[in-house]
Amino acid sequence: MLDIFSTYLEPLSYWFAGSALWVLFFSGFLSATLLPGSSEASLFATLSLNQFPAFGIIAVASAGNTLGGLTNYWLGIWLPNRTESEKHGHKALAWLNKYGYWVLLFSWLPVVGDVLCLAAGWLRMKFLPTFVMILIGKALRYIMLAAVFYGFF
Repeated sequence: MLDIFSTYLEPLSYWFAGSALWVLFFSGFLSATLLPGSSEASLFATLSLNQFPAFGIIAVASAGNTLGGLTNYWLGIWLPNRTESEKHGHKALAWLNKYGYWVLLFSWLPVVGDVLCLAAGWLRMKFLPTFVMILIGKALRYIMLAAVFYGFF
């Protein structure tokens, strides 16, 4: 009986072992969109598997989270641009207007980060600098979380 289970479940277990990175990617993506969610648990779970190098795990999490942030940016582009007539706005708009692209390094922050990415699209900020700043901010976040996981802090 156990031979039957191992025969059929072994290939399935290999597929699920590789899917940990997919789960991490989609967890990072969804947590960076306007939907509620958190990717820290997925990151820690994937790191604890000891199946993949930490650099690869950080890269996958950063890629998913960055694409989620860019989704908010693209949603912001679809919004009508009313910045000329808007005198008072959200703090994210004020930060983007005051500090420019640099504030997007904080796009990893809960709630505020989502709004920063959305506001960057709404303000029609250039894509390449927006992408670079979001990527750096989100990658630094996952590097710090991995460092905490491995006990560097």
